Amino acid sequence: MSTSGSTSGVIYVHSSPSAVCPHVEWALSGALGGRVELRWTAQPAVAGQLRAEHEWTGTAGTAGRLVTALRAWPMLRFEVTEDPSRHVDGERFCYVPGLGLWRARTSANGDIMVTEDQLRSMTALSDSPERFNHRVGEVLGTAWDDALEPFRRAADGAGVRWLHRVG
Repeated sequence: MSTSGSTSGVIYVHSSPSAVCPHVEWALSGALGGRVELRWTAQPAVAGQLRAEHEWTGTAGTAGRLVTALRAWPMLRFEVTEDPSRHVDGERFCYVPGLGLWRARTSANGDIMVTEDQLRSMTALSDSPERFNHRVGEVLGTAWDDALEPFRRAADGAGVRWLHRVG
């Protein structure tokens, strides 16, 4: 866990048209306050698309600024994480065309945190076990995980960082 309001995270651009890549770097540079040069590689899940990852450091709330910058291109698929910092929970954002933006708070170990109010709402508005399971899936971002899973697989020889599902 970071201290003094400083934190870090990772930007995963899972798919971008090649013509948009320089614009993505420019937008991220603006949000981070310094030049960002990404190492773009082919995205095997979609022909002609590229993928990149970037580790960043900044103040708490930087992930939100990065997401705002990336949302200028609705054809992108991306995730942005922010590690917890002193007195501030971590965050995870996922964006998928057609689904939009999903956001959750995360704990020090990366688990999605579900609040009391979310649990009460899920229970009160669920008239069946199926409806409750659907609402849990919404809170946990299941549709976004399912849509991004093929894009998370790295190109030949590159590492993979799994962000969900244990066992």
